[in-house]
Amino acid sequence: MPPTDASADTGTGPTPQIGEGTEDTLDLRLSEELKAMFTEGGLPAGEPPADDAPPGDLLDTPGGWGPVTTSFGVFQLVPVRVERDLALITRWMNDPAVAAFWELAGPGSVTSAHLRPQLDGDGRSVPCLGVLAGVPMSYWEIYRADLDPLARHYPARPHDTGIHLLVGGVADRGRGVGTALLGAVSDLVLDHRPRCGRVIAEPDLRNTPSVAAFLSAGFRFSAEVDLPGKRAALMIRERALRELL
Repeated sequence: MPPTDASADTGTGPTPQIGEGTEDTLDLRLSEELKAMFTEGGLPAGEPPADDAPPGDLLDTPGGWGPVTTSFGVFQLVPVRVERDLALITRWMNDPAVAAFWELAGPGSVTSAHLRPQLDGDGRSVPCLGVLAGVPMSYWEIYRADLDPLARHYPARPHDTGIHLLVGGVADRGRGVGTALLGAVSDLVLDHRPRCGRVIAEPDLRNTPSVAAFLSAGFRFSAEVDLPGKRAALMIRERALRELL
């Protein structure tokens, strides 16, 4: 499948859903609270840096990974806070293009019911806003693929780390932003999770732009897998091949 647009136009969602975002978010500037997260290492006061992740931290504190420079500007993952971010994520989930794959259209209670188990769980999945050049424009889930139901459907290895992505801004679709961010986030995973040898994704085979974006970001197509509700393309980015990309 040729990596034509490579902008993750329809995103990649959690098993069994995959999707992408809704409206243009160019006018959604950061609140003062979000801006504070980008000062002094990009962490809110009192949050430990990645090197001080507490024992049992299953994902090595994605909120402490800090900013990274991409060809589209400085990008950072900011952990979701429901009271701050619910309205924005709900708007994205109600885009018909997103709803077709993520299946989370509806009022804020639907989105909240998706976020709460992750936020209140054991840390095996961390929902984040993707903030690019000061604008929250994407939704991410960084998750332990080896501890996810996905692991029943492929030969998982310890510390395999999965990515779900939803690009929310209309202006960020169709111009390679998704590819750039997928490369940046998978590099962040490999940089900050030394025990992780592979970054995993499972976009719906029907989601051609999403599959193309992963291919352009250095993932390889591994297999077709039957998951609950979809037939997926298992995409893998190997640490061992990183220097060749």
